[in-house]
Amino acid sequence: MNTSAPSPRTQIHRKPQRGHYDAASIHGIIDSALICQIAFNEGGSVHCLPTACWRVGNALYVHGANNSRLTQTLLDSECAVCIAHVDGLVLARSAFHHSMNFRSVVVYGRFSAVDDPKEKKSILAAFVNHVSPGRSTQVRPPNAAELAGTRVLRLALDEAVAKIRNWGVEDDADDLALPVWAGVVPIHQQAGARQADSACDALPAPALPAFLQAENRLPG
Repeated sequence: MNTSAPSPRTQIHRKPQRGHYDAASIHGIIDSALICQIAFNEGGSVHCLPTACWRVGNALYVHGANNSRLTQTLLDSECAVCIAHVDGLVLARSAFHHSMNFRSVVVYGRFSAVDDPKEKKSILAAFVNHVSPGRSTQVRPPNAAELAGTRVLRLALDEAVAKIRNWGVEDDADDLALPVWAGVVPIHQQAGARQADSACDALPAPALPAFLQAENRLPG
């Protein structure tokens, strides 16, 4: 496991025991996400916008319209990307020691464009399969005009850090005798029942990604 921060700005200083710099931790958190938050500076102001994201190899991908101000800004300047999952409420005997169990990733860098049409098509297929495994082979692929109108951006995960808390209550010894319930309330992300379009009732239901299925929940 990699225990060294790849850069000074990815070094965890507050609660360093929660920091993880290895690819497995970072990739796992990204692969359980549907959206990320991208912070950037544009037009003399700071912005933070949510957008869909997915991972292929050691890179995070986003997409947008060719004439999008966001995608052009991300190509012109550096940004910070954050993904976070809340896995539980940690309820302590004191107000001060309440916490949350969570998994988060922050990535720094500048996006680059995926311009090769074949590569772009492959990366967009991976996006469709991230949302519903195997679906890219079932639906109509994007045509030439749709590919030309879509910009796909890549951000290498070379400067990334994960931060994780996944344990129970940390009460002070003096508070342990207080008659207050303490423990963890797990929180799970789970897909609901599929709601078919009126013309699709007889067709097979789409597959769900593992992170949205109850049997693949994290313990807790």
